[in-house]
Amino acid sequence: MARQLFGTDGIRGEANRHPMTAEIAYRTGRALAFMLGTGRLGRGPQLGTSTTTTLVPTATAHRARVVIGKDTRLSGYMIEQAICAGITSMGVDVMLTGPLPTPGVAFITSSMRADAGVVVSASHNPFQDNGIKIFGHDGFKLDDAIEEEIERLILEPQRLDKYQPTGRDIGRAVRIDDAKGRFIVHLKATFPASLTLEGLKLVVDSAHGAAYAVAPHVFRELGADVVELGSDPNGTNINDGCGSTHPELLAKTVVEQGAHLGVALDGDADRVIIVDEQGRIVDGDAVMAICARELKSQGQLQGDRIVATVMSNVGLERALAPVGIAVDRVQVGDRYVVERMRAGNLNLGGEQSGHVVFLDHATTGDGIVAALAVVAAMLRAQQPLSKVASIFSPSPQELVNVRVARKVPLEELPTVQAAIARVEGVLGQGGRVLVRYSGTEMKARVMIEGDDAAAIRTMAHEIADALVAALA
Repeated sequence: MARQLFGTDGIRGEANRHPMTAEIAYRTGRALAFMLGTGRLGRGPQLGTSTTTTLVPTATAHRARVVIGKDTRLSGYMIEQAICAGITSMGVDVMLTGPLPTPGVAFITSSMRADAGVVVSASHNPFQDNGIKIFGHDGFKLDDAIEEEIERLILEPQRLDKYQPTGRDIGRAVRIDDAKGRFIVHLKATFPASLTLEGLKLVVDSAHGAAYAVAPHVFRELGADVVELGSDPNGTNINDGCGSTHPELLAKTVVEQGAHLGVALDGDADRVIIVDEQGRIVDGDAVMAICARELKSQGQLQGDRIVATVMSNVGLERALAPVGIAVDRVQVGDRYVVERMRAGNLNLGGEQSGHVVFLDHATTGDGIVAALAVVAAMLRAQQPLSKVASIFSPSPQELVNVRVARKVPLEELPTVQAAIARVEGVLGQGGRVLVRYSGTEMKARVMIEGDDAAAIRTMAHEIADALVAALA
């Protein structure tokens, strides 16, 4: 069926507007609990064998548990509690972590043997938005088929009306007070034991988001002198002029402080943008190039290949081909990167935007793990980050984001198709064009690569203007 709620990264939208309402969050909790109770998700045997109107366990059955974490948005309280109410109303227990990075929720879900994990976050979006991401018991995001089943139950809530446990059979919610500490220990363990951050000065921008009480501690406990940015969330300042989507302050601070590098996370810390000692951006493609070569040099790169998306710069292939590393490309979305990695038994992949996945350490993009891997490569090379990152030289690329009120299939927009065809004709074999709708925002994205930066900028805006006119 055509998806109405789930995009490439869960359900997302403006908080208190459909679909990101307390009602939908409550229904999502009930739908997830139903899936656990009927055995479609979770670890244990099927529940609900005691009666036909409840999903609570029999005396010998496994009682399902769900971890819920969130970022620092004001609306997180509303959405978190609504999901919790939906889950417990179906006889499933909840463990609340409070603000915790998305990869932290995935880690806690798996390490505590929970049946599922839920993250209340809109990642890099402004504070007005919020979202719901769901992980399976193994810490991996759900596949499309399972999300579609959950969506059907959300949109047809009457199907769950008969499941109303009462009394002792209602689920309970508890708080995991040490979730941050557990995650910090895990993150530090991903850094080589033979290395230390002593003598390094780092600027860490937590985007006033979920990592504000995690990221600075990780780097500091490994020995670094840490200058903190974006560590004072107030519910409305997440991603506001800071973090991975706005690294300008980070770059300025790195240079002013004479730091060795800077680390910028997004609101839920599943992506990272790094800044070298000269204040220059090291994006997700550069991070993958550095880490792929480092893993190969250590004999740890599985399959001598990595996974990237269609948005990654062709410079990634150029950086890796000389050392015998291939690049597989998939559609945009770190979930699709992970799917290809798992299918091919690969351990490194990611996106230009900064989602970088190290399957040896994490089940999803983890900005802190990625930053630690880059620092480890720099320390082993005994060179500044600007020198280490010089292995990656991007081809000129222009990305234009167009805000849209509706997402009409691109093939149904003849004027847009004509504009794309004109540009492709000019570029020939010397470039490429990618036009797509964002899976997490009401935007269309126009990306063009070519040899002439000024020319592709003009071409990208030509297609963007065609989109604006066609969707007016």
